[in-house]
Amino acid sequence: MRRAPLALLLPAALGLAFLVLPLAGLLARTPWSELGPRLAAPGVLTALRLSVQTASTATLVCLVLGVPLAWVLARVPFPGRRFVRALVTVPLVLPPVVGGVALLLALGRNSPVGGWLDDTFGVTLPFTTAGVVLAEAFVAMPFLVIAVEGALRGADARFEEAAATLGAGRWTTFTHVTLPLVAPGVVAGAVLCWARALGEFGATITFAGNFPGRTQTMPLAVYLALETDLPAAIVLSLVLLVVSVVILALLRDRWITGA
Repeated sequence: MRRAPLALLLPAALGLAFLVLPLAGLLARTPWSELGPRLAAPGVLTALRLSVQTASTATLVCLVLGVPLAWVLARVPFPGRRFVRALVTVPLVLPPVVGGVALLLALGRNSPVGGWLDDTFGVTLPFTTAGVVLAEAFVAMPFLVIAVEGALRGADARFEEAAATLGAGRWTTFTHVTLPLVAPGVVAGAVLCWARALGEFGATITFAGNFPGRTQTMPLAVYLALETDLPAAIVLSLVLLVVSVVILALLRDRWITGA
């Protein structure tokens, strides 16, 4: 085993410390003796419940829309496919606040779509729980699409061709052959999608606001608690940290090989 040069070890150690020290600081300042009562506090419990509900609903929306989109990108050649794929990945690099502004302009009451929904069905999306779900789905869907498309591209298309040769229709082939083949990729993408939705802040506060019990998710509650109740902010941050670590542990084998 070759020894790593000091010129690489030193910056590597500094980089690790840079990433770990803030997390260690969070753990060190956590009021462990008050953890139970803090988690059971009405405001904290409400934010936790709302976060889990909206993140789960947003993940379902992403599954319904994102899996077919990933299949089209992976299996259907069409002009402009690279451009469409680039559009799908835009929310990954777009500042979340900008995404929230875009959603507000596209689905607000003064927009054509938002005005039509309001006039026709009496549905208002901004500053509602449904708005939280849409904001979370907007920023989280690319994670699912990328994971599923990658799984589809890595799957052996001969199984689908064999099913078609045996007389299976396209929908039957998709549900009975394609989906089982890429199920691990779908699960990994859904978990990443859920974790991203759970931690969404910028688009949510811009499009849905920060109303306790209605749109105040855990990241928003952390932001608000920093001004009035630091221990509560630390406890909520700890919950988000634990969720992130669990997600990484569950998906470790999806991207780490040779360990």
